[in-house]
Amino acid sequence: MADQTTSSIVVEASPSQVMAVIADFPAYPTWAKGVKTADVVSALPDGRAEQVFFTLDVPPIKDEYTLAYVWSGDDEVTWTLVEGKMLRALDGAYVLTDRGDGSTDVTYRLALDVSIPLIGMLKRKGEKILIDTALKGLKRRVESLA
Repeated sequence: MADQTTSSIVVEASPSQVMAVIADFPAYPTWAKGVKTADVVSALPDGRAEQVFFTLDVPPIKDEYTLAYVWSGDDEVTWTLVEGKMLRALDGAYVLTDRGDGSTDVTYRLALDVSIPLIGMLKRKGEKILIDTALKGLKRRVESLA
């Protein structure tokens, strides 16, 4: 993943509890800012999502897109853009590290490209805002359920 933005947060829950929230796509509109819908299009034999259709409205980005997911147990999930209207690329990952004290380091990596021209600095700033908002929302959601 080239030109990615990365950020991390500590969540007071186990990696499996964090991954359960990440994998619960129908609940995303309740905690993921800007996500209006998150519909599982196809699932893997273990029940986890293989492809998910999203409707996103985070000005100036308003888009409908589908992501493909690859799950690595309860430690990591990666995704890539299948198709989108405004987005040309959206590659990301959540990497979970057990801290051994009942908490988890959650690292979010994201690289995106949009069909409208954006200066690199503005694109990185947009990625950072998306990541920080997602991590804070994820932390609140997981800790409220833990």
